[in-house]
Amino acid sequence: MSTANTMRAISQDVLGGPEVLKEVELEIPRPGPSEVLIRVHAAGLNPTDWKHRASGLFLGQPPFVLGWDVSGVVEAVGLGVTLHEPGDEVFGMLPYPHGVGAHAEYVTGPARAFARKPAEVDHTQAGAVPLAALTAWQALVDTADVRRGQRVLIHAAAGGVGHLAVQIAKERGAYVIGTASSGKHDYLRGLGADELVDYRETDFAEVVRDVDVVLDTVGGDYRSRSLRTLRAGGLLVSILPSGSPELAEEAKGLGVRAVEMLVEADQAGMSAIAELVAAGRLRATVAEVFPLAEAAKAHALGDTGRTVGKLVLQVR
Repeated sequence: MSTANTMRAISQDVLGGPEVLKEVELEIPRPGPSEVLIRVHAAGLNPTDWKHRASGLFLGQPPFVLGWDVSGVVEAVGLGVTLHEPGDEVFGMLPYPHGVGAHAEYVTGPARAFARKPAEVDHTQAGAVPLAALTAWQALVDTADVRRGQRVLIHAAAGGVGHLAVQIAKERGAYVIGTASSGKHDYLRGLGADELVDYRETDFAEVVRDVDVVLDTVGGDYRSRSLRTLRAGGLLVSILPSGSPELAEEAKGLGVRAVEMLVEADQAGMSAIAELVAAGRLRATVAEVFPLAEAAKAHALGDTGRTVGKLVLQVR
């Protein structure tokens, strides 16, 4: 049980499978200058959580508390904060990757990483949105500048980033093609997808042509194969950067472009996303909700790669 000065959190001392996660008691952090302290109500999970749990990725060796998605209530503000005050309901993404720590009862982060939570959704819904929606927004809007009438190919369209990317691309007026197993096609049509390819039965690179923008959420050979679906001058945006120049060089040889991106905390993007959520034009699909203490079960399910939409930890 947490006390007045401590909180429950999910931590790990070693890298490995879901079983390395454990509930611990930590001191409640204090907000520094330009920071807010958030009492976490719900925190989304993303594939980057299981990757960091298993490999350390950008964080290196544990101990650490995972989680970048936050929806909760401002408990306290640090020096110089004017945008939020105690009692405000907010949601947002902690700075990726080193601002991690949302899978706990409290977390601190930059005030400008958060936007007001739309009253139209609860914390569970809001907690599922930030990282995945910001990734899709920054890929399709900020990077690709998707416009009405363009053809957009979204890989793993039923996944956490993918299902929100479908909605954002449709909001921009695009014709959306998605790759997903056949059992998820009706779901994706309900989100607005115009054309779907069952990647298990059909090679998308053989049937998809004249695409303006590809959103790669899979990596591997999907990136190289996707380049051949682009029309001249088209753009592939991969959210799984390898740090290798080969992809850009291959794209250049085909008369197209390819870039790699990492999502960034961004209040302007969160505010735009909040407007869409409030208007009912963007909604995260919550596949399953777990209490904080069952974070390991959530990770085990996430490891299967078979969920539709997002997993969420209900903290409060």
